[in-house]
Amino acid sequence: MNIFDELKERGLIFQTTDEEALREALTEGMVSYYVGYDPTADSLHLGNLVLILTMKRLQMAGHKPYPLVGGATGLVGDPSFKDAERGLQTKETVIEWANKIRAQLERFLDFENGENKAQMENNYNWFKDLTFIDFLRDVGKYYTINYMMSKDSVKSRIETGISYTEFAYQIMQGYDFYELNQRHGITLQLGGSDQWGNMTAGTELLRRKAGKTGHVITIPLITDSTGKKFGKSEGNAIWLDADKTSPFEMYQFWLNVNDDDAVKMLKIFTFLSLEEIAEIAEKFEEARHERLAQKVLAREVVTLVHGQAAYEQAVKITDTLFGGGDLKALDAKSILSGLKDVPTYQVKSDDNLNIVELLISAGIENSKRQAREDVTNGAIYINGERIQDLDYMLSDADKIDKQLTVIRRGKKKNFILTY
Repeated sequence: MNIFDELKERGLIFQTTDEEALREALTEGMVSYYVGYDPTADSLHLGNLVLILTMKRLQMAGHKPYPLVGGATGLVGDPSFKDAERGLQTKETVIEWANKIRAQLERFLDFENGENKAQMENNYNWFKDLTFIDFLRDVGKYYTINYMMSKDSVKSRIETGISYTEFAYQIMQGYDFYELNQRHGITLQLGGSDQWGNMTAGTELLRRKAGKTGHVITIPLITDSTGKKFGKSEGNAIWLDADKTSPFEMYQFWLNVNDDDAVKMLKIFTFLSLEEIAEIAEKFEEARHERLAQKVLAREVVTLVHGQAAYEQAVKITDTLFGGGDLKALDAKSILSGLKDVPTYQVKSDDNLNIVELLISAGIENSKRQAREDVTNGAIYINGERIQDLDYMLSDADKIDKQLTVIRRGKKKNFILTY
């Protein structure tokens, strides 16, 4: 199957400039293409991963990727469908974030092997020495105000206000396409569906300034079956940086994908063949309660992003925390990752409280009567082990990594004691 048709089959093509010409170009020879990533944070997230994996699919099909870090455009800010102007970051911050994004991109693309090995670019390299007058004369003259005002990303901000800085962003992105074409013969740009206006500003400049044809593919905004933007969890992005979103948290995110979304996400976020996904879908539909599609999705994506060892650790944490395993088999870091949002109580070294007094002091129980009942009835667990001795006192043996102890009340209510 032609890579263009495979992208369509996987639901990864929203708009193109010329479908037939693109299909032909991607069939006949190696196409050089790029995706731009502005450093608006110190990590990429799940939404960015869609484009990263699309870049990888094209590279695997023999085409040459040029991931572009927006060291210059990141200093300006993209207005596309934002309600208000972004806060401008310092040059030092943007450079730091750009370096981190570069390191993340290098984990997914092949920068070492073959004629189509990836090559990283940073648009700061050609903007830093470009004077304002030269930019107006050599680039700005190819754009009319009417053309720039016609972009949806601009029109949506006219009533609330848009600065000249953000208004000029589309020209900067357009110049990226021109510059990359001149340097590397790049003829294709990929981006999110909200970038159509900025991306076609590049094909327009390429046509008018160089007399060449450029192509654009936009990837659809990934949403779940309820229409919610995918990759958000309770308002927080799912980051590719393990320090911002742990492998366990990412594993849980995929494991809890809605049944109606699971097969769709397998097509978008994994490199399983369409035939393999069809087989998984058939088995999944026969027994949705077993969550086969979600389990495969979690395995494939966590392994891809963080590696096999991180995936296996995420499974171990899940089985231990939610399957009644031995908590002492985990380290403190894994437990804190798995129980990130549970209440925490600081234990003082001189507390010397028995289990009933400790439950009251930590706020786990409301009264001594209730605490005694729960202990006696076997509802209290320390590090997964049931405690029914009313005089039980915590010892060093109960401290995991000398840092914490987990107390569970009933089947699901966990509390962490820290020292």
